[in-house]
Amino acid sequence: MINRVVLVGRLTKDPILRKTTNGASVVSFTVACNRLSKQEGQPEADFINTVIWNKTADSVAKLQKEIMIAIAKEQKA
Repeated sequence: MINRVVLVGRLTKDPILRKTTNGASVVSFTVACNRLSKQEGQPEADFINTVIWNKTADSVAKLQKEIMIAIAKEQKA
């Protein structure tokens, strides 16, 4: 079985790069993803908290607020 998640949305604020005590890079940010099907009384977007590590974190830290990004994650279960 394979679980796959693809998020497409905009950054709600600038990502902040931090380093662990071991020197690993970590960045956390929130992605606002618009809903494709909108129903009465539901929000227009979902806000997904995301954490990225190591070399990818160094790249993501250079991005700025409101830029459109796509994130894909696949995991074999």
